[in-house]
Amino acid sequence: MAPVAVVVGVMGAGKTTIGAAVAEALGVPFADTDTIIEQRAGKPIPEIFVDDGEAAFRLLERDVVASSLRDFGGILALGGGAILDDGTRKLLADHTVIYLSVELTDAIKRVGLGAGRPLLAINPRATLKYLLEQRRPLYLEVATHTIATDGREPDEIAAEVSGLLRTTG
Repeated sequence: MAPVAVVVGVMGAGKTTIGAAVAEALGVPFADTDTIIEQRAGKPIPEIFVDDGEAAFRLLERDVVASSLRDFGGILALGGGAILDDGTRKLLADHTVIYLSVELTDAIKRVGLGAGRPLLAINPRATLKYLLEQRRPLYLEVATHTIATDGREPDEIAAEVSGLLRTTG
């Protein structure tokens, strides 16, 4: 079993919102690796960062992503930083990967000032700008399809992704 598609992008791109809508449209399950991580750890991601550190979070994330890519048969949304891991990027080569691209202005509007986002705890705008610049080449590296989300409504984006998956899958 493998995911119908994997959704990637920086925080604020709409991975969870779009992924869930696409799953519903296609009649398949939806999962978000961040939610799975929280369930396994028994605490929210911000607490994992504070209590255990980012390295421990990334290790757990790598394991959750690998098992989900192997065992989950729906639409899978990855956390924004999951693609930082070389092994994860290699695993994604065998999957349909939808990169939801977003520019800084729209990402800031969607994320706000970073409440509950550990990587945005200090200077959210500058940090998000850095994350976008750092991660964009990695998202493009793993992407089968890139969908621009700026200035668009979630239902419009979900319809585009669903149509794409129906014609390619």
